[in-house]
Amino acid sequence: MQLVAKLEAANPGGSAKDRPARQMIDFARQQGLIGDGSTIVESSSGNMGIGLAQVCGYYVLRFICVADCFAQPTNLAIMRALGAEIQFVTEPIDGSLLAARIARVREVLDTTLDCYWPNQYANLQNPLAHHRGTIKEIDDLYGPQLDYLYVAASSTGTARGCRDYLHERGRRTQVIAVDAWGSVLFGGQPAPRVIPGLGAAREPALARGQTFDRVERVTDEDCIVGCRRAANREALLVGGSAGGVLEVIRRDQRYLAGKLCVAILHDSGTRYLDTIFDDRWVESTLGRSVASLSDRIEDQPTEIDAAGVVTHS
Repeated sequence: MQLVAKLEAANPGGSAKDRPARQMIDFARQQGLIGDGSTIVESSSGNMGIGLAQVCGYYVLRFICVADCFAQPTNLAIMRALGAEIQFVTEPIDGSLLAARIARVREVLDTTLDCYWPNQYANLQNPLAHHRGTIKEIDDLYGPQLDYLYVAASSTGTARGCRDYLHERGRRTQVIAVDAWGSVLFGGQPAPRVIPGLGAAREPALARGQTFDRVERVTDEDCIVGCRRAANREALLVGGSAGGVLEVIRRDQRYLAGKLCVAILHDSGTRYLDTIFDDRWVESTLGRSVASLSDRIEDQPTEIDAAGVVTHS
């Protein structure tokens, strides 16, 4: 098996969300939905907020990001450095912090003149950005040779844009959507989760009715183990959802002999140094000692590990 990792951390803002952030704002400007002096508001756990903070900074637009307690401190610091204003929600609505964030977004819209919500959860420019960029870059390199594409799901913008592009070109590539246990996507049952950027507590409009060749679910522990193993084996610092994607590929390896696989890794582990890569955080959050995870993290090299990982930005 050949495994190729597409490192979206090489984008200017450090994640795959740079692409839809620019696409959504550029489209809104072209349509006259926003102009000089407009305020942009969005709900984000971090990466979309950073992407929008960049774009709004470039166009000199005020940007308000609504976040919750699970947002990575580093992400919030980056947004503030780029000029974003952060508003926090702390009380869930019907058990959902996402619902609380959306409610706050609507409050900002109702109380702020010339205010626009890109709405990453429903905006078709989100998957279009990946249709025009992410998957095209992969397809230009591998075309019909690509057997499997593994991609994390949250708003499903990346997975949907990639799947549609491949289907339109008649590719035989199987698209595997990686979701979290505790996510409601694809008929899942809600449960507490701590790794941001993977799964959803409320089904976004973009995800409704969407199907993929397979949906695979991972736990928070899977994501942490995948991130730490990538650091140990490949000297790569990858983010939480990327750790989950890599764990699914590791699980699937018995099916992948002789196959070409691409894993889209959405962001860098440098934004998770205070969480996923911090032993005290892992122990207090998971309720398990890091030593108890070491058998998984330090498991002997497998066929995948021996083959190595090729990376592309």
